[in-house]
Amino acid sequence: MLGGDARRGVLEQLASAGLEFVAHPALREESGEEALDVLRDAASGALPIDVLCIEGAMLRGPNGTGRFHVMAGTGEPMIAWVRRLAKQAKYVLAIGSCTAFGGINASGENITEACGLQFDGSQRGGLLGSEFVSGSGLPVINVSGCPIHADWIVDTLMSIAGGAHNAEDLDELQRPRFYSEQLVHHGCPKNEFYEFKASAQKASDLGCLMENLGCKGTQAHADCNTRPWHGVGSCIRGGFSCIACTEPGFEDPGHPFMETPKVAGIPIGLPLDMPKAWFVALAALSKSATPKRVRESATRDTPAILSSAKKLKGPRQ
Repeated sequence: MLGGDARRGVLEQLASAGLEFVAHPALREESGEEALDVLRDAASGALPIDVLCIEGAMLRGPNGTGRFHVMAGTGEPMIAWVRRLAKQAKYVLAIGSCTAFGGINASGENITEACGLQFDGSQRGGLLGSEFVSGSGLPVINVSGCPIHADWIVDTLMSIAGGAHNAEDLDELQRPRFYSEQLVHHGCPKNEFYEFKASAQKASDLGCLMENLGCKGTQAHADCNTRPWHGVGSCIRGGFSCIACTEPGFEDPGHPFMETPKVAGIPIGLPLDMPKAWFVALAALSKSATPKRVRESATRDTPAILSSAKKLKGPRQ
């Protein structure tokens, strides 16, 4: 939870915007009964809450009791605490895909009855219900991702602190548009291979991962490759396929993460930013025009040497 007074110390960027940590399981000095007193005051309204940030799926089991996850020292289910705190907050943020949609905890048979704060998978509802709005009049802000990109949290909090976060700044899944209106595909370091449909055959290959290795970067909403982690990294830059972790239901794709399901040799999941018929037609044309360098590099773990470079024989006179 965040209050309104500025502070120095941890996360100075937030403190400079007037955001103060009121309660946090790791970043505050209070513990035991002192920490619980802070939460009790916040839940009763005695301590104003500007922003409530929740991380982790809402465990409603068994049989809706919430007893699978009890707040230590209180004997009360965590979901009961979340409901009370959410009623007092001006803004409520679901941090990560588990809190937004249920995520990994909701996979398979979902024996813990996990859900998100305001979504159960892709369906509105969740713990707080589809009609919930916070004190600001906004629904839950779903800062989804698994794991979550730290910049998405900071930028969302900074925009709230600056009074610049409104309903039109959220997409249909209530994610901040500043990152969700891009595709992971945008800025992908493998885009040259993608354009020529020069595909990797195994995990260590340099080629595009979409055709054979399950990459969903053309379908996942996030700016991972234009806003790399720590300025340098992303899943694809590390050689791993995008598993669309910002999307509801990513945890149950219906096939192994590193495999691409196909029908008649065509991937089932096609790019969202172009008509499917165009993609299929252009794919055939692109493959016929693939430069030899790109075609050879696609199935290697190091780039093929340019033919012009091979012809150089010592220094020029």
